[in-house]
Amino acid sequence: MTEKQVVRRQPNALQRIYRETVGELRKVSWPTRREAANLTLIVLVVIIMMVLILGSLDLFLSWLLRLLLNV
Repeated sequence: MTEKQVVRRQPNALQRIYRETVGELRKVSWPTRREAANLTLIVLVVIIMMVLILGSLDLFLSWLLRLLLNV
């Protein structure tokens, strides 16, 4: 072999995953503080509504079951 061989070193898997992750995170459209606060408020309101609905449904169904079984 008279010609010089060029050996290209492959990055290991962890380096590749790190670089790809950083690249993807740069593409993310991050919400502003105000948008994040508004979205958090929406989530909390929906959670409270679901707790009230499911809690009421549970109370009603347990009352109905007790009524039907005469317990």
